[in-house]
Amino acid sequence: MHIYLKSLFHNARLAFSQASRGPQSVAFLSASVLAAYWLGAAAIVLAIPLILLVFYPRHRTVGETIELQVPDSGDTNLMRNELDRVLARARKKSLQSACMAIQIDDFDMLLNRYGRATADMITTRCLDRLARALRSSDQLFNLANGQIGILLAPVRQFGLEPALELAERLQSTVEEPISISTTTAYISVSIGLCLDGHAPNSSGKSMFDATITALKDASRHGPSKVRAYSRGMRGTAPHRIADELEKALESGQFVSWFQPQISTDTGQISGFEALARWVHPRAGLMLPAEFLPVLASTGRLEQLGDAMLRNALKAIQTWDNIGFDIPHVGVNFSPDELRNPRLAEKVEWELDRCNVAPKRLTVEILETVVATSPDDTVARNINALAEMGCLIDLDDFGTGHASISSVRRFPVHRLKIDRSFVMKVDRDVEQQRMISAILSMAERLGLETLAEGVESAGEHTILAQLGCGHVQGYGIARPMPLDETADWIATHQAKVHAPPVIGRITG
Repeated sequence: MHIYLKSLFHNARLAFSQASRGPQSVAFLSASVLAAYWLGAAAIVLAIPLILLVFYPRHRTVGETIELQVPDSGDTNLMRNELDRVLARARKKSLQSACMAIQIDDFDMLLNRYGRATADMITTRCLDRLARALRSSDQLFNLANGQIGILLAPVRQFGLEPALELAERLQSTVEEPISISTTTAYISVSIGLCLDGHAPNSSGKSMFDATITALKDASRHGPSKVRAYSRGMRGTAPHRIADELEKALESGQFVSWFQPQISTDTGQISGFEALARWVHPRAGLMLPAEFLPVLASTGRLEQLGDAMLRNALKAIQTWDNIGFDIPHVGVNFSPDELRNPRLAEKVEWELDRCNVAPKRLTVEILETVVATSPDDTVARNINALAEMGCLIDLDDFGTGHASISSVRRFPVHRLKIDRSFVMKVDRDVEQQRMISAILSMAERLGLETLAEGVESAGEHTILAQLGCGHVQGYGIARPMPLDETADWIATHQAKVHAPPVIGRITG
């Protein structure tokens, strides 16, 4: 859901921060006017706290510096040597490690704007945040010019999906506003990573170089991107991987994995989200971060969307045949699909072909797509799909600049709250206030809500108490292939006989 939306938000915040009157004056004024226009004067009392929470930077007192040995080496030799040592030790024990490299986006601009001393302090704050987020056994390296290396301590198995999930969590942690004296800096970071066994050869240098290659690829498509190293990134990679994608689309190598969504009121399954995966004949399972940029650049996103829609409808048929009543399945619709004037006709044809009621298909659209698209075709398609009976989810809600207007302009059924608001909500009072403001607005507008990225029972519980209707994330279940969903559904339904009553927080 995806990352380019977050990029827009960070670019806008960085631009606001360069204005002489500060970031809040422009953003708050614009959002306030939107709220008054679309919600009316009576609702402005509700809207203003939400706008303040979303746009006003969260000033945090930085505590004592963590006692962590962070080498400061511009030539990277220290990290490469440590990689060799850790990899050799891990392989003897059949363990696996991973390496990450983080680059503060537009670091040269930070240098020019704030000077070397402040730019280095920003890097130090990033290191401090990373140290708090990582395990004590992980290693951090301060490389040079806003670049940070991470060597993750070996574990029994380091899957690509958990590694990317960790990278995105670290990204969200680092990208909080940084206050230094009277200055508040708004930054974004790009991240490259490589798993042991994925580099061209087994040396620490090869793994480090592969990580930097992934970082460069992330920076090229950035800001605020995450990339995992793949063989397609080497040499004439873009042309080769584009050719492979064409063959993959034609031969059915793209599949859907499904992640469940749970009602916080009943504990029952309220739906699934279909997520794209590429079963590469040589590289194995590949995640969207590795192939979506090339699909987008070659104009093939619509072909992928067609495959994902068919897979989702097939899943509904499969569950119906087994006897499972799954209310609906969410499918992400790309900007390319939404601009197709025949989209509604195509979706209706697929629904009829599979004998699936339109209300069981949830169309997930990114906030920026509906907020920034000048094409009336997008609006017509969204309205036509809603009139057909499909449900409309506004994905990654809270990370864009036109949230209120988007909700009012289109027939949105549910807000999917971005996981940046969900992280540590059970321990962070500020997060709870932000979630409460969003939920209050949704309730006033008659919209359902779903929180993404729920990773713990504590987060699940507090979200239920605050009034969020549905949750989704690793704390519930990881995405799984279709043939594994039946066992998971049966096991979950067996557990949900008398769900615990979680009282809502009122007042």
